[in-house]
Amino acid sequence: MDYIDYYKILELKKDASTEEIKKAYRKLARKHHPDLNPNNAESNKKFQQINEANEVLSDPEKRKKYDKYGKDWQHADQLDAQQEQQRRYQSQSRNGGYSGYSGGFEDGDFSDFFSSMFGGGARSSGRSPFKGQDYNASLNLNLIDAYTTHKQTLTVNGKQVRITIPAGVDNGQKIKLPGYGAPGANNGPPGDLYITFNIAEDPKFTRKGNDIYLQEEIDLYTAILGGEKIVETLNGKVKLKIPAETQPDTTLRLKGKGFPVYKKENHFGDLYVKWQVKLPTNLNADQKELFEKLSKL
Repeated sequence: MDYIDYYKILELKKDASTEEIKKAYRKLARKHHPDLNPNNAESNKKFQQINEANEVLSDPEKRKKYDKYGKDWQHADQLDAQQEQQRRYQSQSRNGGYSGYSGGFEDGDFSDFFSSMFGGGARSSGRSPFKGQDYNASLNLNLIDAYTTHKQTLTVNGKQVRITIPAGVDNGQKIKLPGYGAPGANNGPPGDLYITFNIAEDPKFTRKGNDIYLQEEIDLYTAILGGEKIVETLNGKVKLKIPAETQPDTTLRLKGKGFPVYKKENHFGDLYVKWQVKLPTNLNADQKELFEKLSKL
């Protein structure tokens, strides 16, 4: 994917602490959340970038790779391995050849062998074909992205790869794209591309498997007398009936209003709405008197 400055996105310095990253993410995620900025394409794009930046910088291992390799951080493991292999081969070459190969390396042999190991283009010389190196990439999504089937374009090793992301993908899920890795050597097949989905936490909705959990406030009077409330879900707004004498933390289940099941059309989890009763504040004298009368009944 194209490189962006994650520190700049979160308005942080490079030595920011874990707590500073967390605070910056929460502040900016609330500001640019799609629910608060409907039909605002720029704000929605910013929200995705904020989630992507938080996904990397809040993870110590990913942040370390990002700080070291910048735009190539997603390939840090491969780059480290290549650098280590190259260092060993150069060291062994200076010391009289590669110990695991009885004949030593001529310049052409070394070039062909090294290219076959790391997916470069080696000249055809009648040797055994080698499959190209596999690539690994991460694709950062927010919860809304993962809810619907859509297409995205990634830039991997200079190539644009357009993929269809099925609704219901899970955080950490990995897919394989055969043949999108490095070219093979000696007419060998190309490697494969493995894409891992990183789905950022949503400030409003909590996903557990295919179920979605949501907390909504109701006032004391509605909790006691009953009423209705319009609630925003991942699939639009719904009007919910609140029974009289609803207790705090009462949970309402909406069947089929949760997350889509991966690659199972028209199958959905459930939505669980927990009512949080908000007590009135700044009561005037008349209101306090009424509560006092109620307490004596």
